Amino acid sequence: MEGLALAVPVAQSQLLPFPTAYTGFVSLKRHRGRGFRFRTWLCSQAQGVPLPEQVTVPDTENSLTGDSIRQRFLNFYASRGHKVLPSASLVPDDPTVLLTIAGMLQFKPIFLGKVPRQVPCAATAQRCIRTNDIHNVGLTARHQTFFEMLGNFSFGHYFKKQAILWAWELSTAEFGLPPDRLWISVYEDDDEAFQLWSDEVGVPVERIKRLGEEDNFWTSGVTGPCGPCSEIYYDFHPERGYVDADLNDDTRFIEFYNLVFMQYNKKDDSSLEPLKQKNIDTGLGLERMARILQKVPNNYETDLIFPIIEKASKLANVSYGIADDQTKRNLKIIGDHMRAIVFLISDGVVPSNVGRGYVVRRLIRRVVRTGRLLGIKGDGRGDLEGAFLPIIAEKVVELSTHIDADVMNKASRIFEELKREELRFVQTLERGEKLLEEKLSDALSSAERNGTVPCLAGEDVFLLYDTYGYPMEITKEVAEERGVSIDMDGFDIEMEKQRRQSQAAHNTVKLDIENGENIAENVPDTEFIGYDNLHCKAMIESLMVNGNPAPQVSEGSNVEVLLNKTPFYAESGGQIGDHGYLYISKGENQPKAVVEILDVQKSFGNIFVHKGTVQKGVVEVGKEVEAAVDVKLRQRAKVHHTATHLLQAALKKVIGQETSQAGSLVAFDRLRFDFNFHRPLRDSELAEIEVLINGWIEDATQLQTKVMPLVEAKSAGAIAMFGEKYGEEVRVVEVPGVSMELCGGTHVSNTSEIRGFKIISEQGIASGIRRIEAVAGEAFIEYINARDFYLKQLCSTLKVKPEEVTTRIENLLEELRAVRNENSAVHAKAAIYKASVIASKAMLVGNSKQYRVLVECFDDADAESLKSAAEYLLETLTDPAAVVLGSCPGEGKVSLVAAFTPGVVDQGIQAGKFIGQIAKLCGGGGGGRPNFAQAGGRKPENLASALDKARSELIATLCEKGN
Repeated sequence: MEGLALAVPVAQSQLLPFPTAYTGFVSLKRHRGRGFRFRTWLCSQAQGVPLPEQVTVPDTENSLTGDSIRQRFLNFYASRGHKVLPSASLVPDDPTVLLTIAGMLQFKPIFLGKVPRQVPCAATAQRCIRTNDIHNVGLTARHQTFFEMLGNFSFGHYFKKQAILWAWELSTAEFGLPPDRLWISVYEDDDEAFQLWSDEVGVPVERIKRLGEEDNFWTSGVTGPCGPCSEIYYDFHPERGYVDADLNDDTRFIEFYNLVFMQYNKKDDSSLEPLKQKNIDTGLGLERMARILQKVPNNYETDLIFPIIEKASKLANVSYGIADDQTKRNLKIIGDHMRAIVFLISDGVVPSNVGRGYVVRRLIRRVVRTGRLLGIKGDGRGDLEGAFLPIIAEKVVELSTHIDADVMNKASRIFEELKREELRFVQTLERGEKLLEEKLSDALSSAERNGTVPCLAGEDVFLLYDTYGYPMEITKEVAEERGVSIDMDGFDIEMEKQRRQSQAAHNTVKLDIENGENIAENVPDTEFIGYDNLHCKAMIESLMVNGNPAPQVSEGSNVEVLLNKTPFYAESGGQIGDHGYLYISKGENQPKAVVEILDVQKSFGNIFVHKGTVQKGVVEVGKEVEAAVDVKLRQRAKVHHTATHLLQAALKKVIGQETSQAGSLVAFDRLRFDFNFHRPLRDSELAEIEVLINGWIEDATQLQTKVMPLVEAKSAGAIAMFGEKYGEEVRVVEVPGVSMELCGGTHVSNTSEIRGFKIISEQGIASGIRRIEAVAGEAFIEYINARDFYLKQLCSTLKVKPEEVTTRIENLLEELRAVRNENSAVHAKAAIYKASVIASKAMLVGNSKQYRVLVECFDDADAESLKSAAEYLLETLTDPAAVVLGSCPGEGKVSLVAAFTPGVVDQGIQAGKFIGQIAKLCGGGGGGRPNFAQAGGRKPENLASALDKARSELIATLCEKGN
């Protein structure tokens, strides 16, 4: 696939060597047969502060370990005046990329002249993640999701000649690569680079290849900084000679060092002009260099990854050295993905179904499934209920010391997250695997009958995805392994249906009329003046009843009103629409008509639809109205919306910057905030959040609201909602020192207007998604007053002081438990007594009359009593014996129990399976162990016939077995 452009959005990180906020765009342009070329552009803003002190790297002399290669690279450039800087986080401080995909990412603002350089040149070992070629992992010798990019960078200090000379010196002198094994690529028109390589370095012209713009010219966009590239390749088979040598031949060559020469500015007319400050951006793949120096056939067998593979091999009880190709590929997938997973979680990425969280969840699930294919069961050490990912992760953490020392400090959290995610997915996998196998078998059978190509229907893929949580990517992988294609178009159609249904479920109101488009063409966009005014005069542009245009609407009718301007806020950004009234004056301040507005929605772009009821008189198109927003309700919405911003800021402080908004509701009576997080919040964390927010309220901070270009807003650090679309101009709402967000909602002028904030609930609503509901302002006062009222009533009823309520209730509960236990004991004794009476009713069946069968109804005995009776009978009756009891413990309830002695179980009759089938006759189900099982139902009227069925089946089966 050539010319593939990929753009991924992202939120923020703050792990750069200096405080900076920048926005940009990174596209990955694929080389023919090789990786990706980076195309980046951005706008940025930063404050200059001293950079960290130079990292001291130990001299490991001539060691060829991956760690020593990294250290020797950094030492090499440090000794040549480069500032060694730490790797940035995998979560970049760039709202346009999902993950850190290149070493130059943290320097984009400097390269593009948006931020002054802090040092003239730098060197880094940057952790990177790319999942674009995930399906090639383990298949080729070089594709990985996680890798380290070693880079040296010049910010106007040195340029092409020095970069080339040092790259050659590093490769040949420092790392000892044979010069006759190195080939060079240059941009087809870059005569200077060609001359430097041939004349200055001495590379034979036969080993210098000129390549075109697609391969060897870097651009930052349609316009802006750009320049040619040059790459160094290692030749594994020099014996093949120079004739027809193709640098894209992966069996012979590997590109390991890329030099980008930023020397031009591309103008609007596509002409190139020299840059005043010429920069150098390079990247050397650590794993690729390790492969060359360690003389192994692929990146996976280097000491950076192979110890992880060995760990997985041991758990799977296989030997990598003698394994077949598919087994080796599966082990390589685990070795690669586990590195990506551990470092992502360490950098704060929590598995979820959106954004970065989905990337790590997809990788985890791929490893889990791959491990199962290798035969790893449970934790691989005998515990079938355990998890194996944490065990393999131990090796990743062990190897991480020189990559990121902080991983070791976060190890326990990483292991816990992996265990939780794996065990959760195993349940999904087992259900999905069974259904997928059925669907694949059907597809193969159908294709064989009809002589067609086997294909899995899109609706089946969607069913697995939506109902069973089975990832589409895994479905595709499994299907391909079986030779079955999948109907992606059908899957996309089902996804779109779900999206539309989801929108409808969120009460999105649209102009559902036959000629809605014509109305949209005839009605101009509504001018919104509601930020500064809560009432105004406006003209009625259109009226609609039941979706149809109407020239006038009379009293008692529901109506949709379109105005030329409005103070009413239309529902958006989670905030509900305003309520209020439209008045048409008759004269002398007497209203001729009144419309109560109960909802406002946007439709057909920016047309505000005011939904309400005509309370009095008649409204007509073309009449002037007085539009008035309900001031008190608007204030409630403003309070809750600003409180939502404070809540997000507090969450980031308390549980981590990596958490992000996943949805919200700003209503008059409460606020609701959904966010990405992997566990319930602790009581102490919720208390800390409340203290922070109420402290900010008490600070009485004046809010600042500005309208500015989107690029400028992101550069300033404003938080954008993931997946939201914004225009070129955006509104930024800032609580100075606390939060800054892109937001079109209404807000208080000062935090003191919020008055108070209280969390009323915190719960999980989906895997990796938590929800907080809270109240503020007037709703906060109402909530506190209501709780005070209930507490007073409780104190009066219990006749205790407020501080004694908890103790008194605990005592009452303990008394209640004691009474219930006594009651249960009495019932159990009664059931056992009845069992002793009916034990003699057991029937002797079988050829030799050796089996005892007892099936009886125990009237209204509860489940525990029924269990006690069955256990008593099992001990009383001589083996072999089978007991089935049933009862109706309450209205619409059935309880069943089956108890079989070893002699019956040995005949292949299992209590769990047997009673489950009987329970279905009573509208229920159940199961348990082979010797003892319980079940329930909802149809007491069927109990007698169900017991008769149980008796006859037991007798028939045991008679057959007994013969």
